[in-house]
Amino acid sequence: MVDLDLGYVVSSAHLADSAFPELSEFEFGLTLCNHAFHRWMVRAMALAGHPDMSPLEVLVLHSTHHRGRPKTLADICLVLNIEDTHTVNYAIKKLGKAGLVSEGRRGKEKTVITTEEGARICARYREIRNTLLLDALGELGIEADQVSRISRLLRMMAGQYGQSARAAATY
Repeated sequence: MVDLDLGYVVSSAHLADSAFPELSEFEFGLTLCNHAFHRWMVRAMALAGHPDMSPLEVLVLHSTHHRGRPKTLADICLVLNIEDTHTVNYAIKKLGKAGLVSEGRRGKEKTVITTEEGARICARYREIRNTLLLDALGELGIEADQVSRISRLLRMMAGQYGQSARAAATY
């Protein structure tokens, strides 16, 4: 067998031509994972009984259901790191029309919380996730501490990309 050094696995070689080509490799992996995750959320939610939801709507539903407390639009956007509040507001409206969330008030602020149907769908999604995703991960031998380390790295990288985006906006 011939030992080939094929370099880094990237989608944009011109970006990998730098002092830190591993970042391009990370970005390509992140891109693939992001799209696969979006596909997964949509298909799992379809199996749970709601086939017409976008990835953002699935995220907003789960974020709204988190800890069973009402959330504001600002809460959801902050947690999900979304600047475009109108996209989250639109998702909330669609979830409301589907009977999965209801609106309320906390002082002058509008809040949103999952309905009984929204909670049921989140529970069904969790069952599907446990069966189709977690069982498969267990068979791969992926350890929980590995996933935690990757998660911390991703959150730190999100901070770096956010800071770099703010810097780019000043030019």
